[in-house]
Amino acid sequence: MKFCSNCVMPDTKPGIVLDERGYCNACRTKEVKESLDWDARYKELEVIVEEIKKADHPFYDCIVPVSGGKDSWFQAMVLAERFGLKVLCVTLAAHLPTTEGIDNLNNMIKDLNVDHMKISIKPSVFRKIRSKCFTRQGEPNWAEHCAMFSSVVNTALIYDVPLVVWGEDIAFEFGGLQRSESKPSAIAIDKSDLIKEKTVHDWLDDDVSERDIFFYKYPDYDKLVSAGVKSIYLGHFVNWYGRKNYDIVKERGFVGRAAGPLPGNFLDYDNIDEKLCEINIWFKYLKFGFWRATDQCCYDIWNNRMTRDEAVEIVNRLQGQFPGNDLDDFLRFHNITEDEFWDTVDKFRNKELWEMKDGKWVMKYKVKSIS
Repeated sequence: MKFCSNCVMPDTKPGIVLDERGYCNACRTKEVKESLDWDARYKELEVIVEEIKKADHPFYDCIVPVSGGKDSWFQAMVLAERFGLKVLCVTLAAHLPTTEGIDNLNNMIKDLNVDHMKISIKPSVFRKIRSKCFTRQGEPNWAEHCAMFSSVVNTALIYDVPLVVWGEDIAFEFGGLQRSESKPSAIAIDKSDLIKEKTVHDWLDDDVSERDIFFYKYPDYDKLVSAGVKSIYLGHFVNWYGRKNYDIVKERGFVGRAAGPLPGNFLDYDNIDEKLCEINIWFKYLKFGFWRATDQCCYDIWNNRMTRDEAVEIVNRLQGQFPGNDLDDFLRFHNITEDEFWDTVDKFRNKELWEMKDGKWVMKYKVKSIS
């Protein structure tokens, strides 16, 4: 297990390749972003917007997927206020929302004065698919990602909305499997690093009907093209930085977590809208040896807000924390016992990265300062 010499990302992250300097994909992306003509890219976005306006759609110009988080609030603000588009905000409802998530979503709607649609998918089906994703793949939130992408794009088709605007392209922004260059189109978001090559049909057995998975099935690309639906990443046209987005929307009513940062986090505003996410992210620690603290520190390093030595201290201090505050909710939702949970943990623990010492599992590798 080797770590990037510029940030603290390990080479165990899928898709990461360290170059001759020891730089990871995302650190190379930082260099690419610094060389881009962002004014020219913004003008490209202006052209897209003008084409939408000229088409004079009767109801909505674009859909912005929103969760109650900082980034989606920023996305909707850009489209509604800077460009004056008629925005329909669409939410895939969280099954276990937090108070902060509910408040932030309501505050966003009030602040931007936009129409909002909430899609609540059938709890029994969602629980079955999530449970299979957890026990078979160690990635329960695959179900949310699949349903979010598919439900939003299907809504664009149903309501004849010509444009869907997502946030950042995670493969480019954070370094991943898909690519090392930024692309404007998000039409293939159903094949992103969050979904890979799987579809909802990989999780269907006799317990789920085809009639129950409409919002999990991504439309055919040809159907989207013939309907004139475009899907783009706002982060291709705007120099994206989540902390900057947070600084903007907190002045408009966005609130961080009242109790402070979640275990393993040093930020109090990251992914705080629902209760089923943190254990999913913690499974990265079991498989690849890193999770929230590494992600958050690297993001600040890439944006010149933190030094590598500062990140080393934070990661080594926080990454061993377990997100136990949501464990009881997680167990109840999936109808499993704590013993069944830890059996699944053991199944996905990467024994090349972990070793047993004094009856406890310990990470073999720690990120270290280079100096």
